[in-house]
Amino acid sequence: MGKSLLIVESPTKAKTLNRYLGRDFVVKASKGHIKDLPENKLGVDVSNNFRADYVIIPGKEKIVRELRKAAKEVDRILLGPDPDREGEAIAWHISEEIAGNGKRRKKEILRVLFYELTRKGIAEALERPTQLNRNLYEAQQARRILDRLVGYLISPILWQKIRRGLSAGRVQSVALRLVCEREREIQQFVPREYWTIEALFRKQDNDSPISAKLISHEGRKINIANAEDARALGDFFRSLEDYIVAGIEQKKQRRNPPPPFITSTLQQEASRKLGFSPKRTMTIAQQLYEGVELPEEGSVGLITYMRTDSTRISQEAVAAAREYIAETWGKEYLPGKAREFKSKAGAQDAHEAIRPTDVFRVPEALKPHLTADQYALYELIWKRFVACQMKHAEILRTSVDISSRQYPNSVFRATGSVITFPGFMALYVEEGDDEDAENGLLPILLEGQPLQLLQLEEKQHFTQPPPRYTEANLVKELEQNGVGRPSTYATIVSTIQERGYVVKEGKALKPTELGFVVNDALVQHFPEIVDIAFTAEMEAKLDRIEQGDYSALGLLQEFYSRFKPMLDDAKAKMENLRKSGIPSGVECPRCGNPLVIRLGQNGSSFLSCHQCGFTSDYERDEKGNIRVVEPEKTDKVCEKCGRPMQIKHGRFGAFLACTGYPECKNTQPLGLGINCPADGCDGEIVERRSKKGRVFYGCSRYPACRTVFSSKPVSHPCSKCGYPVTLLRVTRKQGSKLVCPRKECKHSEPIDESTPSM
Repeated sequence: MGKSLLIVESPTKAKTLNRYLGRDFVVKASKGHIKDLPENKLGVDVSNNFRADYVIIPGKEKIVRELRKAAKEVDRILLGPDPDREGEAIAWHISEEIAGNGKRRKKEILRVLFYELTRKGIAEALERPTQLNRNLYEAQQARRILDRLVGYLISPILWQKIRRGLSAGRVQSVALRLVCEREREIQQFVPREYWTIEALFRKQDNDSPISAKLISHEGRKINIANAEDARALGDFFRSLEDYIVAGIEQKKQRRNPPPPFITSTLQQEASRKLGFSPKRTMTIAQQLYEGVELPEEGSVGLITYMRTDSTRISQEAVAAAREYIAETWGKEYLPGKAREFKSKAGAQDAHEAIRPTDVFRVPEALKPHLTADQYALYELIWKRFVACQMKHAEILRTSVDISSRQYPNSVFRATGSVITFPGFMALYVEEGDDEDAENGLLPILLEGQPLQLLQLEEKQHFTQPPPRYTEANLVKELEQNGVGRPSTYATIVSTIQERGYVVKEGKALKPTELGFVVNDALVQHFPEIVDIAFTAEMEAKLDRIEQGDYSALGLLQEFYSRFKPMLDDAKAKMENLRKSGIPSGVECPRCGNPLVIRLGQNGSSFLSCHQCGFTSDYERDEKGNIRVVEPEKTDKVCEKCGRPMQIKHGRFGAFLACTGYPECKNTQPLGLGINCPADGCDGEIVERRSKKGRVFYGCSRYPACRTVFSSKPVSHPCSKCGYPVTLLRVTRKQGSKLVCPRKECKHSEPIDESTPSM
């Protein structure tokens, strides 16, 4: 056959493949896409059947030349980017650039699909090369064009009407709408008061107390609306003495293991259990798929392909899992036959579920060779996969009704459960399953047995608003509504945060003022584009294009025929908030005129008065109402006009601003209260941000002093060399520590009580 050129998209993947392939293969990496639509123009000819003008990505010219040269020196060309739409697009573009034309086009170009980077998986892929998949490529190209039309045609309107630098995304805007609508639900929620009555009973003096809740009174379900009724009921039950066990009910329940991970469930569980963002999860999963260096083995792919919506598992993998379970836990932990899981309706089922490539590579054995993040994610994937083939757990749930002999229709209920056989829960516990651990275990009781009332308490409660979305819940919501696909969830969630439309508070996602403004404009003028059902319909039709039973051109024409009128209407009718500002409903404290919200270029927002020039920070209460926040004056003086500086708050936190605004617009970073350690410098260390938003710390006298730190400085001298500041470093493995910034020293020490407050 001669020599073959195998082109993949990742250098790490190329390294792993090289380990298994012989001298007959030359493996090259494209380092991702080599072609894309141009950055400085639309790149789509709407009047010419939406012809896409793909160009070589700036900086990729050298890679393309190297691939062309390598292609000339081999007999056969194999294209092995990831087995999905994005990978297919990479393969098509590489083919276009290296295939040549006319007499030059002689060499065979085939597609290979690597679902796992193991010796077996690679051999199977190379034994069954296929032709490039036109349908898959057209589905990806149609998605790319849809996204480009929305992004490049709506964004200029947002620039003109709201603020420069804004952008709109077709699917991301739907996610933003979900977050904004949930926040407004929370703001509009009116809590309702209700009360419960809880009691402690026991059999005898030495027995553990039994906690029970009043569920009915005189045959009617409990619904206590106020303190007066609660106290009356409480006093009534305190007056009774003849409590007995009125009834006992026990139920055996079986809990089956969850299915192996698909992309969305992996992102959700990694967020809940590990605190990983979807983007971080997919980055680490890509590393595990492409290959990790193991001693005596080299680079090895540890998991199967991680962008999938299928729960299907190969028979070989199932057999290996069952063998491992029998060896480790015994045959009593094996179900009678292997478990099979049905994929959700509409799943493409192109790839297996996410699983370890070799179940006998247990996480603990690999721990020394993985980063902390890689180990945590691999362990999660490995445990979930093994657990899915284990026997069900058996749980005994007990319910005890307690009442007075005089009032048998007034019932307190105590519940408890015990795991009688752990099954899969011996290895893997899903969120919520831990409630079934041996807590709430009730003592042995008999019907008619007398009980003593120890304590009775009336408790006030209020109904709660729906919770804010977390990254995990937002991914789940997108998946359930058919918005986005496995390859897009992480990008969707990260993009709305990177654009400053949404921020994380703890784990919760909260829209910013800018996010609300952009969302409201899109909902008003592009209702279909940000409609969940319409977006899901587009996704379904992209899937049909991939399957070959729908036209890409037809989809684009259908979309644009509905999009163009909305675009024209928005250009003509969208309110120019850059001029008018956003109504705040608050009066100016100086002149009484209405204040408006202004959006700053750095993503901040503030209140402003048209008449007198008053400006102020503001905050919203839980109902969304605005309150003026008086800025904090400082003893610092503006070096431009001599007026006092004040502390204000923006998108990236607190900063110093001149009180002479708008005549003087001088701002400065807020200092950390640490003197610059450079010899002869009287500046202080301030927090700064790069153009890409990365936080770093530098001297306030820049550019005269170029002292800079990548980590946060602390006014704690190095215990080894005496340098006046050390840097706070936080790692998963070692926790928090202080590190000397001097290259000659680099001494590190744990944080103790002598460390200043950070």
